[in-house]
Amino acid sequence: MASGFFALLDDIASLMDDVAVMGKVAGKKTASILGDDLAVNAEKASGFLASRELPVLWEITKGSVLNKIIILPFAFLLSAYFPQIITTILILGGLYLAFEGAEKIYSYFFHSNHAIEPEKKLEEQDFKIAEKQKIKSAIVTDFILSIEIIIIALSSVSHEPISVQIPVVALIAFAATVGVYGLVALIVRMDDFGLRLIQFNKEDNTFSDKLGIFLIGAMPRIIKSLNVIGTIALLMVSGGLFVHNISFIHYLGELLPIPSLLFEILSGFLIGLLVLFIVSILDLIWKKLKVKS
Repeated sequence: MASGFFALLDDIASLMDDVAVMGKVAGKKTASILGDDLAVNAEKASGFLASRELPVLWEITKGSVLNKIIILPFAFLLSAYFPQIITTILILGGLYLAFEGAEKIYSYFFHSNHAIEPEKKLEEQDFKIAEKQKIKSAIVTDFILSIEIIIIALSSVSHEPISVQIPVVALIAFAATVGVYGLVALIVRMDDFGLRLIQFNKEDNTFSDKLGIFLIGAMPRIIKSLNVIGTIALLMVSGGLFVHNISFIHYLGELLPIPSLLFEILSGFLIGLLVLFIVSILDLIWKKLKVKS
C-alpha cells in the first residue's frame, strides 16, 4: 500500500515536471501574442470615467475567464478529431481583428470630426449604454485573441500526452488573463498610483514626489498612445494569422523585400479594408431592404 502511494506521488511529480517544462516552451511561443493582447485590451479598457475603470475592467476580466472556459474544451476536441478546422477558425478570427483595426483607421481619418460630439453627448445622457457596448466589444476581441493564444499553446504541446496538454494549455490560458488584465489595471490606474506617491510623505521634492508627478503627467500620453498601439496590434495579429495560415500570402511575403513584421501589419490592414468594404456594402443593402419593407 505504501509503495503504491509513493509510486503515485512519483508519477504526480514527474507529471508536474513535464508540465513545467512544456509550460515554458508554450509560454515562449505565446509571448508575442500576449504582448499584442496587452496592447489591445489596454486600449479597450481605457476611455471610461475614472470611477468606472476598475469595475469595467473587472467585467471584461470575467468575460475573458468565461471565454477561456468555453474555448478550452472545444480546442482539445478539435485538435484531437478535427484539426483541419483549426486553420479555418484562425483565419475567420483574423478577418474579424483585421476588420476592427481597419475600421478604427478609417474612422479616424474620415469620421473623427463627427465622432467627438456624439460620444460626449452620449456620455452625458446615457453613458451606461456606451459602456456596455465597449465591454461587449472588448470581450469579443478577447475571445478571438484567446483562441489564438490557446491554439498556439496547444500546437506547442501537441506531441505530448493529453495529461500534459490539458494542464499546460489551461495554465497558459488563465495566466494570460491574470497577467494581461493585471497589467491593464496598473496602466489605467497609474495616475492614482502617482498621486499616492506624492502623498507618501510630507516632504517636498522627494524621489516619490518626482516619480508621482511623472506618472500623472505621462498618463494622458499613454492613454492616447494605447489607441494607436492597440490598432497596430490588431493588424499585426490578424496579418500574422493570414501569413502563417494562407500559403499565397506567405509566399507573397517571401517575395516582397520588406520586413516580415511590416508585411504582417500591411496584410492585416489591406484585408481589413476589404472586409470593411464588403460589410459596408452588405449593411447598405440591408438598410435599403428594410426601408422597402
